[in-house]
Amino acid sequence: MKVLVVGGGGREHALCWKISQSPLVKTLYCAPGNPGIAELAECVHIGAEEIDALLDFALAEKIDLTLVGPEVPLTMGIVDRFQAAGLEIFGPNRAAAQIEGSKGFSKDLMARHNIPTADYQSFSEHAAAVAYIKQQGAPIVIKADGLAAGKGVIVAMTEAEAIAGVDHIMLDKAFGSAGASVVIEEFMEGEEASFFAFTDGKNILPLASSQDHKRAFDGDEGPNTGGMGAYSPAPVVTAALHDEIVETIVKPTIEGMAADGHPYVGILYVGLMIKDGKPRVVEYNARFGDPEAQPLLMRMKSDIVPVLQACARGELTQDSIEWHDKAAVCVVMASGGYPGSFEKGLPISGLAAAAKIDDLVVFHAGTALKDGVVVNNGGRVLGVTGLGADVASAIECAYLGIDEICWQDVHYRKDIGQKALNR
Repeated sequence: MKVLVVGGGGREHALCWKISQSPLVKTLYCAPGNPGIAELAECVHIGAEEIDALLDFALAEKIDLTLVGPEVPLTMGIVDRFQAAGLEIFGPNRAAAQIEGSKGFSKDLMARHNIPTADYQSFSEHAAAVAYIKQQGAPIVIKADGLAAGKGVIVAMTEAEAIAGVDHIMLDKAFGSAGASVVIEEFMEGEEASFFAFTDGKNILPLASSQDHKRAFDGDEGPNTGGMGAYSPAPVVTAALHDEIVETIVKPTIEGMAADGHPYVGILYVGLMIKDGKPRVVEYNARFGDPEAQPLLMRMKSDIVPVLQACARGELTQDSIEWHDKAAVCVVMASGGYPGSFEKGLPISGLAAAAKIDDLVVFHAGTALKDGVVVNNGGRVLGVTGLGADVASAIECAYLGIDEICWQDVHYRKDIGQKALNR
């Protein structure tokens, strides 16, 4: 069969890496892809948001299955367009993708269906938002309602920080139209974890647990990013907690979306805050997490393609996924200055040396080719992902890879996975 993966980041590299191993797949395309993906798939020079061009390509090439990596094309309605043309595609349609596309939509969904989350209010007027902060006090969390590439969340420890955050989003328009309205919510303490489940709109198939590291610097300091690293499994998600997440959060979410007339198909990402063994929802994403996809897909033993097809067809009957009994750790190597401004086009050395390390895969995220040399082309550049018998040995493997790779001003966290060791 012919498969098309839409996107060009680390998550899409990991997906192409996994899909390329399936005996069912004869030809794999990725649009637009990146230099790392080009070693596994035929890269097509079409942007992830160029839906007309992607549809024309899929029809012309008779693509059997399309998988959408990033959130923006999902919220633009790529699934609706492909389905209307009779093409099989994995991911939620435009209405269902609002679960990520609008924080207000997702919080209202949780409120309607008694899904545990932080108390909140939504505001489209700046003055009302500021008045609410003064009434509630701090710490408090400010979120741009729309898509902001994982950066539209401000955790404010003081009232002044919170008001400055609202000014930044609503007045300075730091995230454009995504910040036309904000959700202001209770600050939740605890440990974060990421939970993923495949679904065909009715049935669910949970994945292994993982944990992301959002803050830019060691010790969870600095600004929020799209993610500086991740590991799987996450010891904070015990077997009992896994079952509770499925019963109190994942099932009610899928049933609630169907009841509200927006059946959700694809992979559901639930960002969780866990305190005293109780999970609450921080946010939903309508796609694989990045960088969580990298360690999860490295650990997945089962063929992913039949699961993707079953979800797309509404025929998900599989009740378990086979996993390698190893742990995986992904450390993101980022451009100096990320998540702020950074220089692009800097040559990267050491990729060939890292490729020789056993149980290590270097997933390309923000890279490009310049005169035959791989250069940095984004904020998060590489996801260096190692396997090991346990989290400690997976961490050691990942950082062995990092020791080989270098470019000017490279930045990465040195404490990815430490929370797991502390347990």
